[in-house]
Amino acid sequence: MKKLNIVLLLVLFISCGCKNTINQQVGLPQSFNENTDFKELEINREKIGSIDSLLQSYIDNKQLNCVAAFVAKGGNVIYNKAFGLKDVENNIPATIDDYYVLFSQTKAITTVAFMTLVDKGLVAVDDPVSKYFPEIPDQVVTKVNEDGTYETRAVKIPMTFAHLMSHSSGLNAGLVGEIRRINGEKNNAPAGFGGSLPDRIPNGQHSFGGNSESKYLADEMLDLVKYSLGFDPSSEWSYHVSTNMLGYMVERISGKTLQEFVKETILEPLGMKNTNWYYTPDYLAQFVKPYSAVDGKLELGSTMYAEAAVSSKQTYAEGAIGLNGPIEDYAKFCQMLLNKGKFNGNRILKSETVDQMTTINRLPEVNSGGEGFQFGLGFQLANEENKHVTAVSNSAFSWGGMLGTEYIIDPENDLIALFYINMFKRDPLYTGYLEKVYDLMDSQIN
Repeated sequence: MKKLNIVLLLVLFISCGCKNTINQQVGLPQSFNENTDFKELEINREKIGSIDSLLQSYIDNKQLNCVAAFVAKGGNVIYNKAFGLKDVENNIPATIDDYYVLFSQTKAITTVAFMTLVDKGLVAVDDPVSKYFPEIPDQVVTKVNEDGTYETRAVKIPMTFAHLMSHSSGLNAGLVGEIRRINGEKNNAPAGFGGSLPDRIPNGQHSFGGNSESKYLADEMLDLVKYSLGFDPSSEWSYHVSTNMLGYMVERISGKTLQEFVKETILEPLGMKNTNWYYTPDYLAQFVKPYSAVDGKLELGSTMYAEAAVSSKQTYAEGAIGLNGPIEDYAKFCQMLLNKGKFNGNRILKSETVDQMTTINRLPEVNSGGEGFQFGLGFQLANEENKHVTAVSNSAFSWGGMLGTEYIIDPENDLIALFYINMFKRDPLYTGYLEKVYDLMDSQIN
């Protein structure tokens, strides 16, 4: 009798365990459901037309040449469409499979790549960077003389990896720009955005102010650390170059190139088959052409960034910019984060690691990001003072790319939304789209 009871209890335990596993799988979609039941989700399908009308109006008004948009709630695809022409001169329609230059959307992927090393116990978020890279600066510039010489003092606290991921490291910031200017170095304006275009297409996409002839990221970072910091780590926000240093740290700690490590740990496990730093030349036709909206007309901009991604030499890969790809590829990355680290049947990060990245503000209350600006590890954090749209929850986190790609991940609403354009000069159109997305979520069927 006792044996029978033990067997029954074991069966019950296994049954409950299986049920819990199934429920967990249902709660964490491992692929996108393209056959969404709008009625079951209580979403008024007629409101989809309002997003269509808005995006088409951007095209009709010549504010954009093309746009792609993707929305998923609980892994159910609510919206996945493209409008306009990817190539106006040749009248080629845009599709959802087009490739976009992602610029700073690269940063989040580099940050996640680093955090996989944290999950493996190879490094800690609060470790000093100098533990792995002794050359990292430990001085802050206090005064710059007319001849380019300068005075410094010791940092109040050492730079940590958290500072790199929150752009509060002090690298290449403050008075350092003045030193570099006096030394005759390039300004920090990116090519096509106020900065001059290079004489020839570089091999890979290079950060502004850097050397477009550099063969490896290490070359740029070894040059960068010749300069002291512009401010004490954690005391201010200075965007961009910190993620390049983070990418270089991924290489030093993992023993692999950034390209190899990101492909193995993120892109391939998530099924992001079309996202990459580099492609063969025949892929150039996959890219949308970048334009500028000027006086009601569309003017073709430089295609150097797409061309750099199909260069013959493919060794240079940054942590801050350089990835390219179609909208649904990046949506998989966003869904992984919404799922607290798992998608496509593969766990990329621990659940608590995602929380560590997306719920803790790492910046001082007053910073150069503006009133209410908060940043975690790799992402801007939503709050009442600094949201694009009121309906966005305070649990949301987001970022984007300089050519106009944007995304938001909203755990409270179980939602991801992406908006892709490639425009040098443009109107601020993303907010209007996001308002329509959240209006769609609120339009329940009675």
